[in-house]
Amino acid sequence: MPALAPETALTVVGAFCNRRVPDSLREQIRLECSRRGNSITISELRPPWNSRFGRDWSEQHVAQLRHDSAAGTWTLYCRRSDDRWHAYDLVGPTEDIVPLVREIDSDPTGIFWG
Repeated sequence: MPALAPETALTVVGAFCNRRVPDSLREQIRLECSRRGNSITISELRPPWNSRFGRDWSEQHVAQLRHDSAAGTWTLYCRRSDDRWHAYDLVGPTEDIVPLVREIDSDPTGIFWG
C-alpha cells in the first residue's frame, strides 16, 4: 500500500483529532491539525485562563508527521525541551500513517501528552 498523500493523510489525522477530545470538553480543550507542505502538525489548544490577556486560545504543538515523497514514507516527530522537532525513535518511517497516529495516541513515553 503506497503512502497516503499529505492532503489525504490530513483527513486521517483530522479524524483522530476529532475523536480524541469528547464534545463535552471542547470548550476547555481542542485538538487540531494543520498541513504545511509535506508536514502535518497536531496542536492542542486551550482557552485563555484570564480574559485580561486576550481572547486567543494558547497553542501547544504535540506531534508532527512528515512525508518523504521520494521514499514514499511518513516519519513521526516530537517536540523536545529545546522547542525543536526531533525524529521520534521508537517507530521508524512507514508507508502507512495509521501506526504513527496510534503511537501518538498511546504515547508510551509521555513525550506527546506529558
